[in-house]
Amino acid sequence: MAGAIKIAVLRERATGESRVSASPETVKKFLSLGAVVTVESGAGVTASISDDEYRAAGAEVTDSAVAGADIILGVQGPEVEQLSGANPGAWIVASLDPFTKRERVDAYAAAGFEALAMEFMPRITRAQSMDILSSQSNLAGYKAVLVAASHYGRAFPMMMTAAGTVSAAKCFVMGVGVAGLQAIATARRLGAQVSATDVRSATKEQIQSLGAKPIFVENVAGIEGEGAGGYATEMSEEYQKAQAELVSSHIAKQDIVITTALIPGRAAPRLVSDAQIATMKPGSVIYDLAVAQGGNVEGSVPDQVIERHGVKIVGFSNTPAQLPADASALFSRNLFNFLSAFWDKEQGKPVLDEEIGNAIRLTQGGKVVNERLLA
Repeated sequence: MAGAIKIAVLRERATGESRVSASPETVKKFLSLGAVVTVESGAGVTASISDDEYRAAGAEVTDSAVAGADIILGVQGPEVEQLSGANPGAWIVASLDPFTKRERVDAYAAAGFEALAMEFMPRITRAQSMDILSSQSNLAGYKAVLVAASHYGRAFPMMMTAAGTVSAAKCFVMGVGVAGLQAIATARRLGAQVSATDVRSATKEQIQSLGAKPIFVENVAGIEGEGAGGYATEMSEEYQKAQAELVSSHIAKQDIVITTALIPGRAAPRLVSDAQIATMKPGSVIYDLAVAQGGNVEGSVPDQVIERHGVKIVGFSNTPAQLPADASALFSRNLFNFLSAFWDKEQGKPVLDEEIGNAIRLTQGGKVVNERLLA
């Protein structure tokens, strides 16, 4: 297969990262496009994928997978030092965290790589199957509820027994994006009484469709909370005050709170204060899905269980990595769906269009080119 494009799959180095950017399934699919795939030895071990499974799929497994690579796949962005030997202008396709890892983005540019940030994928219909934020957030919302349940010293569903009735847990989900919707669905399946809120009024029907109770600020005109691309934006002071008052009265009655609010490129908004935590019943649990971005909950600490006023506050810095096999399978498909959608058979490689290419491309020709990083 002389001249075939070479795709390298890296072993993740980031602390706590157990996912991998390609599965045996996607390796086979890349090979069917005419590519050569090399996998760094041990890349899939933490996701329950052995080197032998990659070999059986047709990949070459080696300690120097990046040598001669044209496209380098990762879950989190690799350091430039890991890319020694890659071809000039090679693509780096991963979640690159460009706002907080700007120095690394500059290093990619200086080294001549074309860095493609998958988390910048536009939220348009044709890119849904490429959206890593959606696939990983879906699993994160599910896992958040399971972890909260494991720390909660009572049952979730109502149980009627000969010894008496166990009341259903009350679960409040704050932020109704992909993670929040899955958290609602999971808590409902476990038998909890679920309520939810969001700054975007359009989510009210979604909450109701899942059998949960919407908790929304009323009579604050002109605030819809809908930002560009379907993401939430920061609210006015008037809305924030009204929201805080509403949440304070509601949160005191809850057993489980799941917070999911993130604003791209900004610190996570504070949703739950220490004073609000103090109103909750002892034994209640809060899971902060935004803990790695500064936290929605006052006092939350990544990867630690903190107890304040008798309430447990928990949150993983990388929640999808707690489900590495499924998270890797979905992430891998996102990357394959992206590259295959732009695969030019005549050139034997992907060729990006302007709409998606300009949205996700961070560096090109030795420069940082993405408008979101140049603003």
